[in-house]
Amino acid sequence: MSSEVDALPDDSREALSETDPPMGVHATATVPAPADEVWRHLVSPEGTEAILGEGARLGTKGAPWAAADGTYGVVRSFHPLEQVRVTWHPHDDGPLSLLDVQLHADGDGTKLDLYHEGHGIAGDPRADLQHWEDALGRFAGGVTG
Repeated sequence: MSSEVDALPDDSREALSETDPPMGVHATATVPAPADEVWRHLVSPEGTEAILGEGARLGTKGAPWAAADGTYGVVRSFHPLEQVRVTWHPHDDGPLSLLDVQLHADGDGTKLDLYHEGHGIAGDPRADLQHWEDALGRFAGGVTG
């Protein structure tokens, strides 16, 4: 698993304000499973909860999601076997941010790139990064058993 403080691809920024450059984190993990298996896990209740939190469920584009811890958002982009992007709010008055999970073939496995970007989310970049690294670890553990 590797990670860095990073930014989302330019096409992910349409929902964010143009006035200030967004801040964010980038975490990665490679899972020793094919993309179709990784995708099935990502959209399953267990896989979604590993990333977004207990109770979260992914729907298609435009569908809301909410986790038991109060985080919530809306599915912004849903491309099977490739990418899911959601808005992510830590609480009702939390800042707008985007969470983008991308799948890429990597030898016999699948690389996941997780980008979390938005204004105000990287007040503590190391803690934000650790949060998403932990989420990817839980996710990968669910795929590989």
